[in-house]
Amino acid sequence: MTDPQAEQTIRVETASLRTLVQYAGASGDFYEMHYDIPFAQARGHRELAVHGLLKTAWLGRLVEEWFAGRGAITVLDVSYRGMDFRDEPVTCGGRVTGRDGDRLALEVWTASADGTRTTIGTAEVELAEGPA
Repeated sequence: MTDPQAEQTIRVETASLRTLVQYAGASGDFYEMHYDIPFAQARGHRELAVHGLLKTAWLGRLVEEWFAGRGAITVLDVSYRGMDFRDEPVTCGGRVTGRDGDRLALEVWTASADGTRTTIGTAEVELAEGPA
């Protein structure tokens, strides 16, 4: 196993119209900003917005897959700082910022295509017992 202090991971997600509609149905978040282009444009946006909680789910999946078999997420706390839009890549990232025994502290984020961090946050992972 590599040194967890040096670990970092990145994945890219892209929300299609289908993704946004499916997420709206699953979450019950039917705000028109996520599926009605004229509605979004009337409010000054060029495109449909990705749900904030969908970006949180992407970050949760990023951490879950990163530590699969090695640990479990115990904390995921994020703050939305900007919008991401349909059919544009959203980079999800995470890096280990500290360790206290079997607990790892992480920094997590999403970034738009131009590199602007649109969601920032922290997570904690409880490492599983057993051989490393």
